[in-house]
Amino acid sequence: MSEPMHRGAEALGALPTSLDPMALSLNENPFPPLPSVRSALSASIEAANRYPEYLPERLRSLIAGHTGLRDEQVVVGAGATGVIMQVLHAVTDPGDRIVMATPTFDGYPIFAQMARLESVAVALDAHGHHDLDAMASAATGARVVVVCRPHNPTGTIEHAAELERFLRCLSPETVVLLDEAYAEFLAPEYRMDAVGLVARHPNVVVLRTFSKAYGLAGLRIGYGFCAPQLAGRLWSMQLPFGVAITALVGVAASFDAEAELSQRIRMITSERRHLRMRLRSMGVYSTESNANFVYVPDCGRGWGKVFETNGVRVRQYADGGVRITVGDRRSTRAVVAAVAKAMR
Repeated sequence: MSEPMHRGAEALGALPTSLDPMALSLNENPFPPLPSVRSALSASIEAANRYPEYLPERLRSLIAGHTGLRDEQVVVGAGATGVIMQVLHAVTDPGDRIVMATPTFDGYPIFAQMARLESVAVALDAHGHHDLDAMASAATGARVVVVCRPHNPTGTIEHAAELERFLRCLSPETVVLLDEAYAEFLAPEYRMDAVGLVARHPNVVVLRTFSKAYGLAGLRIGYGFCAPQLAGRLWSMQLPFGVAITALVGVAASFDAEAELSQRIRMITSERRHLRMRLRSMGVYSTESNANFVYVPDCGRGWGKVFETNGVRVRQYADGGVRITVGDRRSTRAVVAAVAKAMR
């Protein structure tokens, strides 16, 4: 084998695999892309020698049409994280304050540091919910406030009426990042009319991603939507040629595969219920998750060490709690076996 071919094969062998039942720390979808999406992406390699659009106009239009928005309300990024950075660059100055829950998605403290913002962290309540009253108080004078629904890492949700009340308490000059990275996993009765929400609250930016339910984390496709005036400011932060051709192809194919997606979501949520039931049967409390993961508070058990010792890779938090991605049945068995061993 020639040296270039050898290196290519070596790199291919180093790629992560979706079949590792112990990799439960990043909330990845345990399944490969949907079959129809995978076929479309394979075909798109023929255009890899061409640049994508200078700005992702077609992708924006595709997302807007599917979501019930006007094109000028949508922005696109390298995952939801890319959109978050566009927001921070567009609406903040160094030294501004950003309010978030703690614990929260790992990225937010990092993004705040990158934008040279002052972070104000508000503790979740005992059951893993946002303390919205405390966050509203902390948001006085803040430039940005972050609310995750479902929350990462606990999977909890705040009811729509509570969120509306919270938004009415904030200054219209405070931009609210409503992170809905896991919204596809919500049961119908818990879903919100996010399009109507941004119409009522022009300071809200709703964030979504194709990394989780859609299983396209490796393609880095995220988007946000908000009132047209604010979206115009965010669109000015779009990186030229910054969204790959595969993004447009992957999103179009994903939107055409809603029935396949729904089946995948049912499989993951069913496995989540099974995992929580098995933990509960062993006397282990977990928060009421509405996403593709389960959060287990420490409660003096030292769960991080338990899973580490048994080779199960979960996300550990400073308070001792752990977030466990829902995988396939092999993953659930590995988690249950590690817990059972610790309980003996």
